[in-house]
Amino acid sequence: MTVMAPFQPEKTRPSAGFLPVLLVGWTVLGAAGVMYARLKAIPGWAAGPLLAAFLAEFPFYLVPAFPGVRARIGARQLPAYLFVSAVLPYLICCCGASQFQWMGLARVAALALALGLWHTVLPRHWTLDLAFLALPAAVLLGHYSDAVYRPLYSGLQREMAVLSHIVLIQMTVTALMVARGLAETGYGFLPAAREWRIGALHYLYFVLFGLPLALVLHAVRVRPHAVPAWSVAATFLGFLWVIALSEEFLFRGVLQGWLEDWLRSRGAALAGASAAFGLMHLWFTSFPFPNWRWAIVAGVLGWCCGRARNQAGGIRAGVVTHALAVATWRAFFF
Repeated sequence: MTVMAPFQPEKTRPSAGFLPVLLVGWTVLGAAGVMYARLKAIPGWAAGPLLAAFLAEFPFYLVPAFPGVRARIGARQLPAYLFVSAVLPYLICCCGASQFQWMGLARVAALALALGLWHTVLPRHWTLDLAFLALPAAVLLGHYSDAVYRPLYSGLQREMAVLSHIVLIQMTVTALMVARGLAETGYGFLPAAREWRIGALHYLYFVLFGLPLALVLHAVRVRPHAVPAWSVAATFLGFLWVIALSEEFLFRGVLQGWLEDWLRSRGAALAGASAAFGLMHLWFTSFPFPNWRWAIVAGVLGWCCGRARNQAGGIRAGVVTHALAVATWRAFFF
């Protein structure tokens, strides 16, 4: 196996491409949203406001990946910025797709302000840093958004949960970068060629060690029928740009980085972050809680992703490993 180089966070990327990415993203997301609504036979009066809410949130979601744009948000402006980034899509969604509730609005605003004020109001301490990371996890596991978005058209609960998840990711990442002042972790949407190579190599490590373990533990079973290629590709891109990106940022970019500082040991930090990543999968829905099978397999995947991060000097290599592993699971196993 390749010897790991000392971890060095990569340099800040320029932000000149923000506007072109925004325009292209709006175009692609708009077209994809229309096609999805037609495929699912969602009426226009419900699909329109929901799609508009996603498009309104998209610029906020892009900002953390562009340091030059992100730097314009000061710690004092952060609570107001996060408030707007969370409340705006909620209000747009309530223009026909979701039922408006004052309590729902209050929950959205309270979460945005809690994340925005955390590192401004509270003292800097490792226990409070860990508590901050636990907050978005509790929001997801506690289905906080279920009481916020109430679809007026049956069958849109999942799509609204995705919207709330994206808002939560954006707020958490922005708060950590702006108010907590993290060093650059390599957060971004387009891995470099070297990151693709390192990520693919560690994906192969996971295939060699993690996949047999998953089969032995009966954590997965082979699919009897093939999955369409477009579905596998959509899964890969969804994880590359959303789920794996956010999880690698939190577990490898933030937690593993903090553990390195606190423990003064890169090996202990890698083990600790991998164990934490595995424990989060105790709630994975394939088996009743505690899902120890997935916790063990996810811990191995976390180790591969964390090692890729160490070798590449940024989280995008681990994001590639993570996304390839999940796409493989969705393609061949269930």
